[in-house]
Amino acid sequence: MTDPWATFGADLHIDPTGAPGLRAGLMDALREAVRTGRLAPGTRLPSSRTLAADLGMARNTVADAYAELVAEGWLTARQGSGTRVARRAEPRRGASAPPRSRPPRSSPAYSLMPGSPDLATFPRAEWLKAARRALTAAPNEAFGYGDPLGRIELRTVLADYLSRARGVYADPERIVICSGFVHGLMMMGKVLRERRVREVAVESYGLDVHTRLLVEAGLRIPCLPLDELGSRTGELPAMRGAGAVLLTPAHQFPTGVPLHPDRRAAAVDWARSTGGLILEDDYDGEFRYDRQPVGALQGLDPERVVYFGTASKSMAPGLRLGWMVVPQSLVREVTEAKGVSDWASGALDQLTLAEFIASGAYDRHVRSMRLRYRSRRDQLVAALAERAPSIKVSGIAAGLHAVLELPEGGEADVVRAAAWQGLGVEGLSFYRHPDAEVRREALVIGYGTPTDSAWAGTLDALMRVLP
Repeated sequence: MTDPWATFGADLHIDPTGAPGLRAGLMDALREAVRTGRLAPGTRLPSSRTLAADLGMARNTVADAYAELVAEGWLTARQGSGTRVARRAEPRRGASAPPRSRPPRSSPAYSLMPGSPDLATFPRAEWLKAARRALTAAPNEAFGYGDPLGRIELRTVLADYLSRARGVYADPERIVICSGFVHGLMMMGKVLRERRVREVAVESYGLDVHTRLLVEAGLRIPCLPLDELGSRTGELPAMRGAGAVLLTPAHQFPTGVPLHPDRRAAAVDWARSTGGLILEDDYDGEFRYDRQPVGALQGLDPERVVYFGTASKSMAPGLRLGWMVVPQSLVREVTEAKGVSDWASGALDQLTLAEFIASGAYDRHVRSMRLRYRSRRDQLVAALAERAPSIKVSGIAAGLHAVLELPEGGEADVVRAAAWQGLGVEGLSFYRHPDAEVRREALVIGYGTPTDSAWAGTLDALMRVLP
């Protein structure tokens, strides 16, 4: 039997047709690889000696096949350059191949969609320095499958940072590294079902992707009312089936209000008295502009709160790095839900983030972005005061988004007008729980999304569509 793997620096799969040793079978296989585009124009092929050895053929058979394909125009051969696929040998798709579908709609010229930082500000140079230091210092075992908790280097520096910056009670053995909040919530959904929890209370406004994950885990999601003081956690005892509650206490998403201290205490009292759990999404807790950020709810009772944090807003979602600080009683269950090895986040990325935090670069980056986003928000508020004075901004001065209150019936009209102007915006109704009692008309403006060069034009486009 012939070996279909030929190697010239990289593996090349060739499966000759017909009996081994037949030149025609090899030529047919090479033509088909070129015709379908699997061997792109300019690709260098293995030498006749190498390919013959790998396929178990005589060298002359391969050399003759190459020579004939050169004569036919499929290949080219030059001294010192080897044998390559001819540049003019463009692939032809079969009639059965489906045409490429066009996207349903083009991307907007301007975007104020919430949920993303300014990706152009990613600290590439500092990250590269941290990556080099981390790679140089990495132990050999870092390249193995890894601890399901995550790299100890990252968990250690995160424990110090979260305690210092967010008031979280954490030690490395209670931290589980994940690839973001969604990944962490998927694990918790599995854990809650294993614990026979039937319902997770959620806020009346929030991301549908989060509630959908809970529903897919087999959990019901009763709606917790929300007002200007945050979620009305005093109503949790009336939700008899709820075994957990999902909250964004530092900066409610998307309405932008912090959870009142009395309601923080009420949530913890409920969890203690019922054995329930609080799932705390601290998605942008570092970004408060009018005062020191509110500390994490987790500090009030580390054994009743599962704390979630990520690098998605502070740095970039593409890093796919997040963390959970879990009660001691849940560590085993969460790691079992994650799996026997740390497959979710690459070890080198974890080591790089650990070095980035330990060197102080993370703190410097967060402070820099805090100033940038505060300036963006101030410019938004000033533009509204000058050009759309009837539109008010609600919520605290924090995070990467703001809520613009609109008159009754105005949300759909503004979103429609924005689409015509090539401006991507999201209405508050998009985030409304189906059972929410209070319906508000508003826009959720992601002022962190545009680059500096696009910000002025994006702001102008917004002003043109507001009533």
